[in-house]
Amino acid sequence: MDEQATRLGASGTLVEAVMAAIRQRIAARTLTPGARLPSIRAFAKSMQVSKSTVVEAYERLAAEGAIRSRPGSGFYAAGSLAPLSLAEIGPRLDRAVDPLWVSRQSLDAGDEMMKPGCGWLPADWMPQAALRRALRTVARADDAALADYGTPLGLPPLRQLLARRMAAHGIEAAPEQIMLTESGTQAIDLICRFLLEPGDTVLVDDPCYFNFHALLRAHQAKVVGVPYTQSGPDIELFAQALAEHRPRLYITNSAIHNPTGAILSPVTAHRLLKVADQADLTIVEDDIFADFEHSPAPRLAAFDGLDRVVNIGSFSKTLSASLRCGFIAAPRDWMDGLTDLKIATSFGGGRLAAELLLTLLRDGSYRKHMDLLRARLSKAMAETSTRLKAIGIIPWIDQPAGLFLWCGLPDGVDAAEVARRALANNIVLAPGNAFSLSQSASRFLRFNVAQCRNERIFKVLETAMAR
Repeated sequence: MDEQATRLGASGTLVEAVMAAIRQRIAARTLTPGARLPSIRAFAKSMQVSKSTVVEAYERLAAEGAIRSRPGSGFYAAGSLAPLSLAEIGPRLDRAVDPLWVSRQSLDAGDEMMKPGCGWLPADWMPQAALRRALRTVARADDAALADYGTPLGLPPLRQLLARRMAAHGIEAAPEQIMLTESGTQAIDLICRFLLEPGDTVLVDDPCYFNFHALLRAHQAKVVGVPYTQSGPDIELFAQALAEHRPRLYITNSAIHNPTGAILSPVTAHRLLKVADQADLTIVEDDIFADFEHSPAPRLAAFDGLDRVVNIGSFSKTLSASLRCGFIAAPRDWMDGLTDLKIATSFGGGRLAAELLLTLLRDGSYRKHMDLLRARLSKAMAETSTRLKAIGIIPWIDQPAGLFLWCGLPDGVDAAEVARRALANNIVLAPGNAFSLSQSASRFLRFNVAQCRNERIFKVLETAMAR
């Protein structure tokens, strides 16, 4: 019996349970408009109820307009499609390790909550004075900068500056190969809209950034995970996945990997591109943590020359989550199609955010901020690592660059259960299985070292693990 129907059946009637099961299938797109519902006999058997119960449930759903009856043919899903319910797509997992649960808990958390599981810097770590100066500068700009739509590709001077910044990482991208977006997430969403059809296969790292799972689920892609090592994806298993599943895309971080903090090695990068070329695989390289690096790591887009690799960046993590500005660097022959898609989904884009970002990059504020931020994060990384080790939580990589420590808990300790106990104490954690498609990271937690300044976090962790 469907899980949702099982829950409702315990507190409502069997008819309501059958109705809930059909609504769930419609919400999850397993019953699309015009699709035929299971026969009354078959559904009664699968739900373990009488045929009269299914008949009444179907009649009520028809009265609501959710399904339609065709005499002599059966019942069919109605023509209007219900709003997409991500939580109902695929098998329902324990919400404590669901990717959307982690995001919702972090985003909805009030001031009383501590968030070592979130993925962004505290507000007081951001360059507030520089942001205010830039806002005043932009406020004096001409009327078009304050009130007009941006061009489809985005502000030309900013794209020219981004091209020069990317060149420092060995990525040769002309300004006309760069498109501004509202965020890194929107950039990936546009690429998925551009390349994917429902049912296409996409490879991700295991573990990987949990919102990749949620976003790909929204695109109704088949997601396949490949184990990630301290030097990149396991190439032998990657090649096996290519041969078995013939994926359309691979989405990854190559610089500072989220959640592990690992860095792609040059040897792994070359082997990865070789097998990708043989399989005609497109790679989406999410590079939003680039500016946290202490020294440049290999970039797949640099080795590949933006042939089959798309490079994505953003300033949400380094500058301001409220300043929504990301970008895509893609092959030249993609740009017209991506431009049309961007106009269709967001029209001209936000010019004001682009003007503000350009001001901060040009006046030197951003460079100075990042110099200080990297030093501050290095100190926080060392302090957090020491505190975690003292209570038996061991980093997978010792003091990586960036924000995150991917840590193993003592044997027998379940990260999801620790996260539940911490949440009861107003602390949001990120349990490992939220990042793992195979659910093989139940002993891991990801810590944001910039959000680990309060000693109470470590006391709660120690208590939560001891129960």
